[in-house]
Amino acid sequence: MTTSKSKIVEMTEAAEPVVSKAAEAAASPLKDGIAKAAAGFEATQAKMKEGVGKAMKTAEELVAFNHANLEAMVKSSQIWVTGVQDLSKHMAAAAQASLDEGMSAFKALSAVKSLKDAFELQSSFARAALEKSLTESGKLTDASFKLTEQALAPIAARVTVAVETFAKTP
Repeated sequence: MTTSKSKIVEMTEAAEPVVSKAAEAAASPLKDGIAKAAAGFEATQAKMKEGVGKAMKTAEELVAFNHANLEAMVKSSQIWVTGVQDLSKHMAAAAQASLDEGMSAFKALSAVKSLKDAFELQSSFARAALEKSLTESGKLTDASFKLTEQALAPIAARVTVAVETFAKTP
């Protein structure tokens, strides 16, 4: 005699492979989805790492580039200040020499005996002063241009580097 308990056990045993297959069939797409999601996450994480690495490298290059620009500005300023000091010393020396020559001419004028001698002395002094003034102005102009070129050289070099650097950038 078969009891209802044994029939339930038999039915459960018979149904077990079917239920197992059904559960496996239902779980298989879920497992595939999880595997694809994990792979996608890993790929995204790798791309993020790569992007952050590139961004960090770019930031480091930008900092180095700006540091070099700052150094060029400092060097340019140092050249300019030194050059202006030298030009100022030259102008002061020229002014002192001109003052000394003026005093000598005044002393010579005060010692002349005739109006003709005074006129010739004054003409000679004026001509010499004008020639010296033109000569000194030319020297000052040349020195100023040279100083400007020297002071701008570090900045011009950085502009060249910037053009070359940014021309390469895709």
